[in-house]
Amino acid sequence: MALTPEQREVLARALADEVVFVNLQFTDVVGIIKSVTLPVQRLEEAFDRGIWFDGSSIEGFTRIQESDMFLVPDASTYRVLPWGAQTGKVARLICDIYTPAGDPFEGDPRRILRRMVEQAQGRGYTYNTGVELEFYLFTPQDGRIVPAPHDVGGYFDFSPRDEAALVRQDITRALESMGMEVEMIHHEVGPGQHEIDFKYADALTSADNAVSFRYTVKAIAQRHGLYATFMPKPMFGRAGSGMHTHQSLFKDGQNAFYRADDPYKLSPLAYSFMAGQLAHARALAAVVAPTVNSYKRLVPGYEAPVYVCWAQINRSALVRIPRYSPGRESSTRLELRCPDPSCNPYLAFSAMLAAGLEGIDHGLEAPAPTEEDVFHWDAEQLAERGVATLPGSLKEALDELAKDEVIQGALGDHAYAAFNRAKLEEWDEYRIRVSEWELERYLEIL
Repeated sequence: MALTPEQREVLARALADEVVFVNLQFTDVVGIIKSVTLPVQRLEEAFDRGIWFDGSSIEGFTRIQESDMFLVPDASTYRVLPWGAQTGKVARLICDIYTPAGDPFEGDPRRILRRMVEQAQGRGYTYNTGVELEFYLFTPQDGRIVPAPHDVGGYFDFSPRDEAALVRQDITRALESMGMEVEMIHHEVGPGQHEIDFKYADALTSADNAVSFRYTVKAIAQRHGLYATFMPKPMFGRAGSGMHTHQSLFKDGQNAFYRADDPYKLSPLAYSFMAGQLAHARALAAVVAPTVNSYKRLVPGYEAPVYVCWAQINRSALVRIPRYSPGRESSTRLELRCPDPSCNPYLAFSAMLAAGLEGIDHGLEAPAPTEEDVFHWDAEQLAERGVATLPGSLKEALDELAKDEVIQGALGDHAYAAFNRAKLEEWDEYRIRVSEWELERYLEIL
């Protein structure tokens, strides 16, 4: 099979960049990055024929009797990793996964998002997302990874001697060298907690960026003697880490969410898209907040969005409408606040888009905005206003997902079955484990 011009260009760039090794990357169904490293001399072969691997060893892929699969690198994702290796420069390419028959693998998370994006394109829309990724920097203690914050700063804190600011700046330079456009970096609420936002892009590029972001942050932190974690709630009593996701649909180069004469500058299409996500929020939670630990973050009191409502100034709402700036109509968007960094971005964006499109297809109407602080409402007040809450545990979220054909359909039969199986196993392991809290609470008094 002849190489495409883009593939040949990448081969020439790798030679010019003096690349020695190439990492071929993809994610399993729960979002863990997988990689195989090749000498750069084999990159042409990878483009031409793909690289075979054992799919039965990857979470959510295939059974033992049908294990052979192959990776095909996406030439557009070529990047040189911005941290050095003693053995020479290393580049990475994100891969698509194929069956032995040459068909796209239906359980490939990247393929799942591409399929949903194509559904939006069939309606004339481009789905754009931009994420705000929060993380903690911890200082290892005696070589052990423990939740020991690297600093004592708070939200937007600044000090000329803030060593964490230097780490953030190094991370930003690394991200920009990999083609990501960083919009803002700052200290977050928790001690040792930080946030880096990068510019919106089409959903597939944005998901690729989110995956690359996580391991880049970890690599740069390690160079500073630190450990970065994207665990949603690494410390009791401290702020959790989210992945607030900004979303918009464009049509014919224009933002289809914008309408000048609306108080919130939102179009009917935007309201229906939002209504779809609110209607499927409880099932959506299983995909965008997919770990046991996610539900330690999604509790009242820490600006985490527990309540299924929308607003502009109320940050306890599930969906927030960022304020309109004159002349920036293209920036009109919806911010979904319940995703966290433990999710698989490909599956998360797929599910979010499916819910939004369902709202558009059925002309759903969004409820009235809820600008009050819902954290202080009791059950009766919530019921009066028709405000539901997100699931309180991973198991509850999985039960909601089991009833939601739209979100299941976004994942597809194969990925849904694999995802559900993996997450039920995670829940069962958590459920039977004796925690430190239980020992402190019961060991002596019972």
